[in-house]
Amino acid sequence: MGTPAHCPYCALQCGMTLTRDATGTGGTAVRVTPRDDVPANRGGLCQKGWTAAELLTVPDRLTTPLMRARRDAPLEPCTWDEALDRVTAEAGRLRALHGPDAVAVFGGGGLTNEKAYQLGRFARIALGTSQIDYNGRFCMSSAAAASGRAFGMDRGLPGPVTDLAASGAVLLAGGNVAETMPPFMRHLTEMRDGGGALIVVDPRRTATARRADLHLQPAPGTDIALANGLLHLVIAEGLADEEYIAARTTGFDAVRTVVNGYWPGRVERITGVPVPLMREAVRLLGRASRAHVLTARGAEQHARGTDMAGSFINLALALGLPGRAGSGYGCLTGQGNGQGGREHGQKADQLPGYRRIDDPAARAHVAEVWGVDPDDLPGPGRSAYELLSALGTEGGPRALLLFGSNPVVSAPRAAAVQDRLDALDLLVVADFVPSETARRADVVLPAAQWAEESGTMTNLEGRVLRRRRAVPPPDGVRTDLEIIAALAGRLGAPGKWSTDPAEVFGELRRASAGGTADYSGITYERIEAEGGVFWPCPAEDHPGTPRPYLDRFPTPDGRARFVPAEHRGADEDVDADYPVYLTTGRVLAQYQSGAQTRRVAALTEAAPEPFAELHPDLAGRLGIEDGARVRVASRRGAVTVRARLTADIRHDTVFIPFHWAGEGRANLLTNPALDPVSRMPEFKVCAVRLEPEVPPAA
Repeated sequence: MGTPAHCPYCALQCGMTLTRDATGTGGTAVRVTPRDDVPANRGGLCQKGWTAAELLTVPDRLTTPLMRARRDAPLEPCTWDEALDRVTAEAGRLRALHGPDAVAVFGGGGLTNEKAYQLGRFARIALGTSQIDYNGRFCMSSAAAASGRAFGMDRGLPGPVTDLAASGAVLLAGGNVAETMPPFMRHLTEMRDGGGALIVVDPRRTATARRADLHLQPAPGTDIALANGLLHLVIAEGLADEEYIAARTTGFDAVRTVVNGYWPGRVERITGVPVPLMREAVRLLGRASRAHVLTARGAEQHARGTDMAGSFINLALALGLPGRAGSGYGCLTGQGNGQGGREHGQKADQLPGYRRIDDPAARAHVAEVWGVDPDDLPGPGRSAYELLSALGTEGGPRALLLFGSNPVVSAPRAAAVQDRLDALDLLVVADFVPSETARRADVVLPAAQWAEESGTMTNLEGRVLRRRRAVPPPDGVRTDLEIIAALAGRLGAPGKWSTDPAEVFGELRRASAGGTADYSGITYERIEAEGGVFWPCPAEDHPGTPRPYLDRFPTPDGRARFVPAEHRGADEDVDADYPVYLTTGRVLAQYQSGAQTRRVAALTEAAPEPFAELHPDLAGRLGIEDGARVRVASRRGAVTVRARLTADIRHDTVFIPFHWAGEGRANLLTNPALDPVSRMPEFKVCAVRLEPEVPPAA
């Protein structure tokens, strides 16, 4: 009998079965088989999922704690007691000298709900620090802020992913699901097979765009203008659902006034999208009996990402989609637990249940569950990039405890972030491989990984799923819950610090009760019996909520809110010195910072190195040949990668995937300008210049 499980990668959380088979050498190997009882993937897996078990036996797996005696000394093996004593002694010293905010915590969107919850609790009552955030700030924060502003709640999809197959039209802005989550495509393919239309908005003709009925190819950073232009046409062509707008929304008049200024010709000049294609897009959406507007990172990772996502929400609201069964606005969560990871306390401004940390009632509720005085809880801290930028500075944290993230590769302006990590008095990293960030740490704690521990994950639908342990971790390895409990005990933290995921989930249920993301009615037994439970679920006899907003929106008046937004372009536009737009993203065979996938042979063979994708016309003007090495420079740094020429990208844009370290590290270039609401950095557009690499002999 195999162990039912879910993939360790993206938020689709594809179902799989893990089976332990005997090997010829007397050991065991884990075999992956896709499950057809999980609606998200229905028996499909991508190459990453098929090879996921190889992560369990990577050659450089960490199995013993490592510690360096001083900053210029090498990492050397040590005992767990030595490592934990060093961490708590240094944390105590720094807190005594500089106050509780001298120690910071950085989490990850791949942590289970139990670990994300316990990490937030640990930061606030074991360390007493406000300085906690996580890498999901780089992923979902703009769409989350826009959804909260419009609907009163942030949940990725408006219904089960299977609803997409029955849709009459889907507009996907800034997502390349054919590469980032391939099994998702089967729902869109089924929709098209049934007569529905797929509209893709992307500066590149991606694998997803090639399978679309209509591809809109805007200049990077112009999504607000495009969404406003589409809404202008919806109104002009009589496709707005006036009855729905009057009954279920507020603020439409202000948005109507703004989009009046986005007539088709002006929008074409701003975006480069031809007017006939815009007209066709709104007709496909407006005439469908069911339709979805979806956004992903391409439309969200901007210094105005909240307004970009909000502009597409305005389009969906004008068409009357949110709150209708089988229709709506949704955002495609990226990381495996990007949804649940932001709900239960590892964001700087939140407490469990998606409660605001500055809300007195929320503080009182959570403090009672934790057995502490509400006044002892810290307030809001710095957002992810602001936190990383403050490390080792005057008034900033002097120590960082990092779980499940690799910011040396994944953070914007990565060289500056690397310098800040090196300026710390203490960097502690819990990981299962020596990532680029772990190699710079003072203490490295070997952690269990996905198939070696139990817990829950919340996928992009808001469906809470079980993760079951299939194999024991290697000798010498501890789970994150065990690491957190050991540190909390040494720090004399109040309360019980369980290492049992089921017990931690029970406490999470109580802490989330009554919050926006209410898990109080969800149990491991229900998840098992029902194949997952949708939140909010406020009682054990509650069915869960697969389709929120059907009756009302969780706003004070029950209505969704239109919010006007004006196009202002990228924070950093092109000029004579940096005349080309850079955009970044993912490729099929790699994932996030690549710390996992770059260690899997089949994935490395499929995608061995980074590249710069550019149009042949641009390459010709610059004297760049296909396959040649090219230097790409921004105001923050430079990378050298191979050129890949294709007519599938705009003439003014270059694309570099961000999965690699070293001289091809794309985030050396990216702009850390922050969205004022979500604090999302502008990963998706900055200005660069390109030139052929000059051979040393020349």
